[in-house]
Amino acid sequence: MKLDWQPQPWELELSFIRAQGAGGQNVNKVSSAVHLRFDIQRSSLPALIKERLLRLSDQRITGEGVVVIKAQEHRSQEMNRADAIERLVALVQSVAHTPKARRATKPTYGSQQRRLQGKSLRSGIKAGRGKPGIE
Repeated sequence: MKLDWQPQPWELELSFIRAQGAGGQNVNKVSSAVHLRFDIQRSSLPALIKERLLRLSDQRITGEGVVVIKAQEHRSQEMNRADAIERLVALVQSVAHTPKARRATKPTYGSQQRRLQGKSLRSGIKAGRGKPGIE
């Protein structure tokens, strides 16, 4: 299932903070890092996607069902904002994709023979490692 979804502005709660780490005076003076908060329950996502997101064991999702993403890669506030939204969309896309159900199959006769041949070869190698016996 391909979901072509973009978050609405009212669904996002953005706060701008100072970025961590090295960066000189710029990092100390400019609030360029972005904290994005996205409430899954109040969003415009389909119910199935909301349920999958809430079941996801991701450290970015709080116990109350709020996705928190911190973006501080770039020096500009706008680029960090775009990065945070992009990561949110990628998270939603990851649960929107349903993997194809795997049908169990039996191993072929040839693959079974190759496996047994490899096991006997390995057995011979390991048997040759022992101390020579008196026969």
